[in-house]
Amino acid sequence: MASPIGATGTLTGPVVRAQAKLRYSTVTPMKARRVVDLVRGLPADEALAVLRFAPQSASEPVYKVLESAVANAQHLAQQRNERLDVEDLVVSQAYVDEGPTLKRFRPRAQGRAYRIRKRTSHITIHVESWSAEAETQAIKRAVPKRVKAVTRVPAQSPVADEPAKKTAAKAAAEAPEAPAKKAAAKKTAAPEAAEAKPAKKTAAKKTAEKSAETPANKAPAAKKTAPAKTAPAKTAPAKTAEPAEAAEIEETEGGTQ
Repeated sequence: MASPIGATGTLTGPVVRAQAKLRYSTVTPMKARRVVDLVRGLPADEALAVLRFAPQSASEPVYKVLESAVANAQHLAQQRNERLDVEDLVVSQAYVDEGPTLKRFRPRAQGRAYRIRKRTSHITIHVESWSAEAETQAIKRAVPKRVKAVTRVPAQSPVADEPAKKTAAKAAAEAPEAPAKKAAAKKTAAPEAAEAKPAKKTAAKKTAEKSAETPANKAPAAKKTAPAKTAPAKTAPAKTAEPAEAAEIEETEGGTQ
């Protein structure tokens, strides 16, 4: 069913708004939301027809809540001495809130227990007349939408271009100086490196000379100790010399006799 609000959004009639709420319903919130989404924004008579033939189990409590909301709207219209039919109403809001969860336990084997969560829900439905719907739409149109902040680049004037050119000229003039500075730095660093290298070489030479001197000092000590070890070899012939001298003495004595 199309909305009776024309393209202009104007409609004459009673401005009625009513609601109905079902609290602590034993239907789970997930199942109730599936049904509530079917009737949100529909005319009241069409929403009742959809709920009457919906196969979901949650359609019955939602249907009763919608009937109660329509009855509340008609009662308000009667108090103002106005006539209001079901065709003049529309489901403006419909939502489901989660209620408290009842915790139960099911006994299982070997003394165990499985938890059972019995969830509840609060079902709320708002209905209003088409004229009231027109008012709400007009209010929504009157509220300005949020505009994203766009960063705009200011237009550059010809006077502002001259400093930019000057800065570019300065940058171009300073650019050749940078390599010259680098070359000078390299030249100054080269003599320092050259001075550091001979210092390292002289240190290496000194260590080599020290290493050469230490074996030379150790060699004479070895030579001096060597004769001390061979001294007994020289004394051995001295012992053999005494018998030879004794033999010569005997020969000379024999010759004289």
